[in-house]
Amino acid sequence: MARPKLIQTLVMILPIGTVVLGVISFFFYFRGLETATATENNQFAPMLRKDVDQADLERYVRTLSETLGPRSSQDIDVLNSSAAYIESTLGRMNMGYTVDRQSYEADGAAFHNLVAELPGKNKAKEIIVVGAHYDTFPTTPGADDNASGVAILLALAHSLTGTENQRTIRFVAFTNEEPPHYQTDTMGSRVYARSCVAKGEHIVAMLCLESLGYFTDTPGSQTYPPQLSAETAGYPTVGNFVAVVGNIHSKRLVDGFVDLFSTGTKLPIVGASLPPLVSWINASDHWSFWQEDIPAIMITDTAPLRNPHYHKPTDLPDTLDFASMAEVARGTEAALHRLANPDQ
Repeated sequence: MARPKLIQTLVMILPIGTVVLGVISFFFYFRGLETATATENNQFAPMLRKDVDQADLERYVRTLSETLGPRSSQDIDVLNSSAAYIESTLGRMNMGYTVDRQSYEADGAAFHNLVAELPGKNKAKEIIVVGAHYDTFPTTPGADDNASGVAILLALAHSLTGTENQRTIRFVAFTNEEPPHYQTDTMGSRVYARSCVAKGEHIVAMLCLESLGYFTDTPGSQTYPPQLSAETAGYPTVGNFVAVVGNIHSKRLVDGFVDLFSTGTKLPIVGASLPPLVSWINASDHWSFWQEDIPAIMITDTAPLRNPHYHKPTDLPDTLDFASMAEVARGTEAALHRLANPDQ
């Protein structure tokens, strides 16, 4: 009589064991897949590629500025959640990248730069960094400053995933661009730029995506730093263009980017290489690369020189022009492709 009970017990246990073995096999299969793709290009990345899409840009901006909200070092949990969101969006299952975290400590907390690399081919040691900061000025939702820049960063990464280029392209989401870390040793881009130099890496260009969502056709809406005379220089007085700003050392990059940008979009673009006496030109992550004598430019809607919501609680998604943002992304994509393939 004990024998039938034993068989009955085995029959009841068997499905449970099968499920357990299945779960274990499933885990090790994907663990192996993760290991393989971490050491080589994701072979599925070309299938994940997607053209720049206006709806995606709006979704990224709304997630960062509305769902997550203020993302400063004073809101460390939200800042970390923002990093996780960007990391997941860039990751293998969504865009095909293995994302590395560059973590460092400041004021007793951990902060993270996020790096997704598209390895180059015959010029792989020549690196182009495309960067945008994901933190905000304290207490502000930062739709323009700088969810818009991060959104374009993500759109560019999505449109280029799985492509083959001569030079290496790195998409980097920086932390701690805003005060109190601004232009200090704890600024995320400062930490990153210094680490690249310490490793002997050759960065040929840095493209900083800074506040790229506010456009208006209102007459007189565009202002300039007091050191510049818009009338004398012939600069536009309507804030419906994108600006490309560099220092004198980056003049060649500024001029080249302006020309290449215009092959991908009809959105107006204005470029300027300015001396250090115009302090506004230092106002983002490209400054960190200038400190290391690396050519770098800021691509921007000019933020406080145009946007009345700059560093205010009213910096919300509904104030942005997502159609123009999409054109910025398309123009930048065209320029980036040519910069990454100089022999083509």
